Parts: sequence; structure tokens; C-alpha cells
Amino acid sequence: MNPLNHVAIIMDGNGRWGIKHKNSRNFGHRAGLKTVEKIIRASIRNKIKFLTLYAFSTENWKRPKKEVNYLFNLLENFLINKIDDLHKQNIKLKIIGVKNFSKKLNKLLNSSEKKTYKNKKLQINLALNYGSKFELINAFKNLLKNKKVINEKNLRKYLQTKDIPDPDILIRTGNTKRLSNFLLWQLAYSEIFFEKKLWPDFSEKDYNKIIKKYKLIKRNFGKV
Repeated sequence: MNPLNHVAIIMDGNGRWGIKHKNSRNFGHRAGLKTVEKIIRASIRNKIKFLTLYAFSTENWKRPKKEVNYLFNLLENFLINKIDDLHKQNIKLKIIGVKNFSKKLNKLLNSSEKKTYKNKKLQINLALNYGSKFELINAFKNLLKNKKVINEKNLRKYLQTKDIPDPDILIRTGNTKRLSNFLLWQLAYSEIFFEKKLWPDFSEKDYNKIIKKYKLIKRNFGKV
């Protein structure tokens, strides 16, 4: 059976789910947060050490301003109300992406990372204002700036995921089959599962089914 250390998830379908149920994309984002909490608990039960969640991409700024503001308010409230609980559960929070949000949100993100820094049970990597193309270009710029040899080992040192193992699994909900500028380097040998269900409908049972399938896959990494 394959060991499972790191799961990455593109949490797609919140807006569509909200329109379908209450004619409001924001209603879907709020429902999606409940699914996040379920998947965190399920990850701990499955002894997964790293969970990377694509929460907001560099392209998501193109969405309506009201929706963007609502997403950030949701995140602020989550951090205010839940970070102590995550800390008690020995969960570490790490942000990948560029923190150019409001002063209030940046402060909350920094204090949450600092509070949970030493926790070991599960590391949640929250991809916020994250874009893999920007990450790679920035890494190459830093290699050249620091006059480093351009190779895989050195490049990894300048990625935002430099101390994080590559994902074993990528899950994308929402019946959409693309990577959307997410962890393009890191997903090179990940097993990819596209799930038809919208994110708020994705259950622990669905998650466990994917984990079970993954553990039975023969992984060759280019070998026979």
C-alpha cells in the first residue's frame, strides 16, 4: 500500500452550489467552509501530515469585489474563531502565496502562523493569492540573483513549498478537469482525482474512497 503524506485540494464549486441552493455564491462559500472542517478532521483520522488547500488564486481577484470581500471576511472570522481550536489540536497553519491583503487580515495570518508554528499533528498549507507561474518565475529570478546553478535541487529551495513534500494526491471537486495554476511543479508525479461533486457536497466518505483508491495504485515514477 502506498504511504500517504500530503493531500492537495482544489476546492471548486462553492459558487455554483450557492446559486443552485439559495441563488447566492456567497452562501456556497459559507457552506464550503464546513466541508473544510470535515476534511481537516478526516485528514487527522487518516494520519495525513500535510493538507494543502487552494483557497484564493492570483486570478480570483478578477471576481466581483463583493464576492472577494466576502471571502476575506469569512477567512478573518474563521481565524478569529477557530485558530485556538486548531492550535489545541496540534495543527500548524502555513500560508503559501503573497500576503498583500488588508492590514487586519495580514496581521491575523501572521499571528496564526506564529501561534501554531511548532505544531506537528497536521500542517495545513493555505494557498492564498497563490499562483504557480508567479512562484516559478520568482524562484528562477532568485536563483539568478543569488548566482546559483539552475537545477532541480536549487530551484526547490526558492519555492514557497520548499520545506513541504510534494503532494501524493491532488483532488479537484466541481467536475472541472484542470490544474488552474496550482502547484504546477509540485504535482509532477501526484495522483490526480477529479470529483464531480461540488465542494460543499464533498463528504468524508468521498475523501476516504479516494484515499483507498490511491493506496492501491502502482506508482512507478518513470520506472517500469
